[in-house]
Amino acid sequence: MAGATLGFAVLAGCAPAPPGPTPIPIPGTIDRPREVNVIAREYTYDPSTVDLVPGETVLFHIVNAGLDVHEVVIGDARTQDAWEAAEAAVAGAPPGPTPVVSVPADRAGLRVVVTSGQRVDALWTVPMSRTPALVVGCHIPGHWAKGMQVAVRFIAP
Repeated sequence: MAGATLGFAVLAGCAPAPPGPTPIPIPGTIDRPREVNVIAREYTYDPSTVDLVPGETVLFHIVNAGLDVHEVVIGDARTQDAWEAAEAAVAGAPPGPTPVVSVPADRAGLRVVVTSGQRVDALWTVPMSRTPALVVGCHIPGHWAKGMQVAVRFIAP
């Protein structure tokens, strides 16, 4: 019995410590962009918040780890609304390639479409202003409504 108690005590002492805070990143530059991974799955993204430094240049590695086509649209509420309306117009399109949609350039933000299993890299310079708030979202018909969106958090270097 004492051996079982000792074994349990040893196992309890091996429990992993809670994760520490995420280190503050070194902002990327055009010559040395900071690499940021965004993984899309059915109706969610990893990470659950995208940390960016105003004015930095990032190299996004956008990976579709789901089965559906997904996209990453980074922009403010006006940008997200524009893509949601544009893509709603093609809802119910027959199977095949993702229909081509577009929005006016002043509302486009950053948009990358990725098919299942695909990785697409995109170089982007983060706006200097922290307002309006930015969001990462997917507007493939129905995806935004199912919660496929995460906030961008601006952090200081």
